[in-house]
Amino acid sequence: MRIKYNAPTTLTFTLISGLVLLLSGTLLPGLTQSWFSTPAPFRANQAQDYVRLFTHVLGHANIEHYLSNFSFILLLGPILELSYGSLSLLLMMAVTALVTGGLNVFLFPNTILLGASGVVFMMILLASFTNFNKGEVPLTFILILVIYLGREVWNALANKDSISQFAHVLGGLSGSFFGFLKPRKKLE
Repeated sequence: MRIKYNAPTTLTFTLISGLVLLLSGTLLPGLTQSWFSTPAPFRANQAQDYVRLFTHVLGHANIEHYLSNFSFILLLGPILELSYGSLSLLLMMAVTALVTGGLNVFLFPNTILLGASGVVFMMILLASFTNFNKGEVPLTFILILVIYLGREVWNALANKDSISQFAHVLGGLSGSFFGFLKPRKKLE
């Protein structure tokens, strides 16, 4: 029996994020703040700030933050790669990163955002679309929308720190959009 690199987008994302966390915690202490969090404030004349709109999903504050995100990503990612394809999932993750990062710097210009929780919520909502037919709205999608996004909206209204909930809601809305828009691969 051999080990198979079965979900290249999911596994590569997991490994790169883990490496960023390791390097930031040891050899390169400022790495996450410099390259793997949203800029605050955004500087339109700095190419690095545009890159960070995508790369903030690779940075994590600590091991608990990393583990909470990647326990979901490692669970859902392979299923989504099988259903939508590795490249399509990578593009969905990149768009979700840009949406959450871009709107964060626009709406919360002095607040830093980092971590893959927006991608997690995109995957959670997108996963509810893996077994539905055209012209149908899966009941699982509706329930997940109410439970996961409803909780985040409630938390955003109840707490003063609504930045992370904002990213969760945007990620979930991105997953919903992709689920309605992107057809699944034909499985053999």
